[in-house]
Amino acid sequence: MKRRDFIGVIAGATAATALTACGKEEASAQSASCEAQKTYDWKMVTTWPKNFPGLGTGANNIAKLIGDMSGGRINVKVYGAGELVGAFEVFDAVSSGNAQLGHAGAYYWKGKIPSAAFFSSVPFGLTAQEMNAWMYYGGGLALWEEAYKPFGLIPNPGGNTGTQMGGWFNKEINSLEDLKGLKMRMPGLGGEVLRRVGGIPVTLPGGELFPAMQSGALDATEWVGPYNDLAFGFYKSAKYYYTPGWHEPGTTMECMINEAAFNELPADLQSIVRNAIKVANADMLAEYTARNQQALQTLITKHNVQLRHFPDAVLKKLKTISEQVVEEEAKKDALSTKVWASQKSFKEQVMQWTEISELAYLKARAL
Repeated sequence: MKRRDFIGVIAGATAATALTACGKEEASAQSASCEAQKTYDWKMVTTWPKNFPGLGTGANNIAKLIGDMSGGRINVKVYGAGELVGAFEVFDAVSSGNAQLGHAGAYYWKGKIPSAAFFSSVPFGLTAQEMNAWMYYGGGLALWEEAYKPFGLIPNPGGNTGTQMGGWFNKEINSLEDLKGLKMRMPGLGGEVLRRVGGIPVTLPGGELFPAMQSGALDATEWVGPYNDLAFGFYKSAKYYYTPGWHEPGTTMECMINEAAFNELPADLQSIVRNAIKVANADMLAEYTARNQQALQTLITKHNVQLRHFPDAVLKKLKTISEQVVEEEAKKDALSTKVWASQKSFKEQVMQWTEISELAYLKARAL
């Protein structure tokens, strides 16, 4: 072959290669562009009444943050309890893919997953700050993901109420005898403690609590705290309001994601979804901290609610029984044993810091 012809062949081949490469780059760019323009319509089901202060609006906040942070690429429509599925059908709805997101409390699924309650609140357990620390830096979230993995779900801390109140009663609680025979709404591990002292724990969704108290189907109830309890109007059916919420010292709400739907998202949207939930988790605790005292003053000054403290002797006995219940629950399956071992170890470590920092300061501030 003549040198001139050979150079021509090489040049042609190089040009063809360049065009092919260019085509691949353009195809890749077009694919990325299409991915960036694709939108996703998601549904979020919740166990809360639609737009209920704190809890329902916390779910709304997650939906809004996901929409805003994704630039509208993910649109989330929120359904209150009973609008799409019942309050206690949220887990199954998200697991089956009928909804992509669910906002609830993990202790509602104790019958499905024995370890679930440990991811919401443990009587005399971790505070809100300590729960977040265990979740994000103590291995708690990884264990929670392990528990939900068989159900095709990705759990996330989706808010925290802080320390809750002890409940609404129509009589004073001076001893454990006063709890015997009481039909009281109390879910999770706290409900089992109530059962051990002779009470009758009942699990009802929030929207059914007030009529149950009015009708006498319940003798007492706990819900969250003043912010929510004022909204439900419990002061109309009970006059004694007890503190502290020994059964829920720092209750983590959950926002679960359908794993298959999550895996369909590009990496940037996956990051946006999980970080939006993380932002909402911190925001809910801030809101409850700000609103609870305002609502408590309204309950006391306007509605003549009588604030009471559980006697120390009652709390000590409840604490002893709680420790027994938690240890027994932790033995129900291998994962529960592992989860409680992790949380218990973290509690023993972190409470030392909490006592010499937060508790020491609070005592000093009260001088």
